[in-house]
Amino acid sequence: FLFLFNLRTALISITAIPLSLLAAVIALDRMGISLNTLTLGGLAIAIGEVVDDAIIDVENIFRRLRENAAAGFPRSRFQVVLDASLEVRGAVVYATFVVVLVFLPVLGMTGVEGRLFAPLGLAYVLAVIASLGVALTLTPALAFFLLARGGEEYGETRFLRALRSAYVRLLRFLTGHRAAVALFTAAVCLGAAALLTQFGGEFLPEFREGHLIVHAALAPGTSIEESVRVGSRIAGDLLKLPFVASVAQQAGRAERFEDTWGPEYSEIHVKFKPLSGREAALAEEQLRRVLSGFPGIHFAVYPYLAERIDEVISGVMAEVVVKIFDDDLARLDQTSRRVLSLVKSVPGAADVQLESPPEAPLLRVDLRPERLAQLGFQPVEVLEAIQTAYQGAVVAQTFDGNRAFPVAVILDPDLRRDPELVGSLLVSNAGGVRAPLHALADVSLGSGRYSILHEAARRRQAVTANVRGRDVQSFVAELRRRLDREVKLPPDCTIQVGGAEEAFARAHSNLLVHSSIVGVAILVLLSIVFRNLRNLLLVLANLPFAFAGGVAAAYFAGARVSVGTMVGFVTLFGITMRNSMMLITHFDHLVRHEGVTWGPGGMLRGASERLAPVLMTAAVTALGLLPMALGSGEPGREIEGPMAIVILGGLATSTVLNLTVLPAWALRFGRFGGPAEN
Repeated sequence: FLFLFNLRTALISITAIPLSLLAAVIALDRMGISLNTLTLGGLAIAIGEVVDDAIIDVENIFRRLRENAAAGFPRSRFQVVLDASLEVRGAVVYATFVVVLVFLPVLGMTGVEGRLFAPLGLAYVLAVIASLGVALTLTPALAFFLLARGGEEYGETRFLRALRSAYVRLLRFLTGHRAAVALFTAAVCLGAAALLTQFGGEFLPEFREGHLIVHAALAPGTSIEESVRVGSRIAGDLLKLPFVASVAQQAGRAERFEDTWGPEYSEIHVKFKPLSGREAALAEEQLRRVLSGFPGIHFAVYPYLAERIDEVISGVMAEVVVKIFDDDLARLDQTSRRVLSLVKSVPGAADVQLESPPEAPLLRVDLRPERLAQLGFQPVEVLEAIQTAYQGAVVAQTFDGNRAFPVAVILDPDLRRDPELVGSLLVSNAGGVRAPLHALADVSLGSGRYSILHEAARRRQAVTANVRGRDVQSFVAELRRRLDREVKLPPDCTIQVGGAEEAFARAHSNLLVHSSIVGVAILVLLSIVFRNLRNLLLVLANLPFAFAGGVAAAYFAGARVSVGTMVGFVTLFGITMRNSMMLITHFDHLVRHEGVTWGPGGMLRGASERLAPVLMTAAVTALGLLPMALGSGEPGREIEGPMAIVILGGLATSTVLNLTVLPAWALRFGRFGGPAEN
């Protein structure tokens, strides 16, 4: 409305948004995909493209109606609307194809990143395709019924006239200073490349969902009763924090549970009251300070969703996992301790611990063969007695009606912990001779291994860690360097560093490979559209400037390179190429179909005619993305926020270049004209 000062044009353009999004939602529902944070994010990002299709059509129809009215209505309004719609039809269709192609690498992502971003990409693509359908059918019909009226309604607004006048003067100035413009553009792109080296990398940003899991590991061998008692003390202190809503402890494990930890291990679920992103970060720091008041307990704190993602990625609940493989247990323990010490010394390391402690307290029973022979006992008779004491044995049955219940005997749990009491356990042999256990074996307290981890048919140990105060990518890079330099591995011993950084590298590699393949397809499509290498390169020339804007926005917003920001750049490149295509195809249309001579005058006319739709599209896209960008650290927006920041920054710089530098380059390098073609 601000640009065209016509409520009917605004109504037609706005109508495209709910219709396109509704069509996309229906398609998602038919495919069995629900509305969630990610699909809604995809629909929100697509709003700019959805409105752009309608704006291009409506603005062109409105401008052609204005020109027809100024010429005294030489053609019927229906013919004007039809011709104006067909004029931009090909460009809109091809531009939409480019946007869909650009997003195919996102749909092809695998693993955790694929599960997260494929629904977002699918929602985006469906919304763009639905928008194309609305622009091809409903928008021209609405334009005919609502706009094909009296000529007095087609006048250009004073605001738009002033804007065009200032824009034309700016273009004339820039055209006369091409060298300075080229140097400035190159400097901006080089500056962005320099900024890119300052970025850290991470698989996914930190989640602020308000549900933390605290892993608490007491000394190996701690009883379940002691774990519950300590957990109750921890829960009591946490509940005193004003932002904590509830605390629940899970101590030990169920008998048939898939994990293998002992009773000394607990998971404490802490749920916060509704907090903002910044408040949640401060709350987590305060929670960690409370936990530091419990010495001798190893704590690790994770957001619930992040912990589940880390476990899926590496099988271990930690951001960084260093796996050590060796078939010799003694060497494996020695190497693991060296790696543990090294990981703790790397800046940013937190919650560092061994996945499986090499030693745990145990009660040792060493049989004495000479005593067994003297007293006439077989080793199996002693072992069966010990098994009965610790595991129990069924000795009879009792009946209640027609139901039978087994009767078992087992040593009292309190008696099992005392070596002297265990040593006094009486053992019987086949001849009826009874002797105390200490007469047949040495009973003592000791330590030993209770769990041996295996992977790929090899024994392994793992050092796990989280990262605080720096990005995961730089942390892992420093860790790898120091492992190579400071840890000398014995023969047949290998080290493997994995976790979130490994998943990030895999996602980055897959996205680059798929993008390269799609890039070839886009070049083929653009060559079909333009049939001119120079014009094709002009469309691509805007990409570095868009990239520079995205990098600058991410840098100054404090974002890191993650899968989310990479998807944001993919989206940005699609939007940028679309806008450049619309400008270059409009130049070509003026020369081919309207007989305009290509030169400064033709360039100024084509660029000024595209000014309003470009600015309208950029404004609508920015307004749609601004809430996500401003709330990028808020719960539920951790993934879409960095995407929105990248798109907004790149959209700003690419729009500036599209309106200023690209027309000047088109005047210098573009080749337009030839016979009119359909």
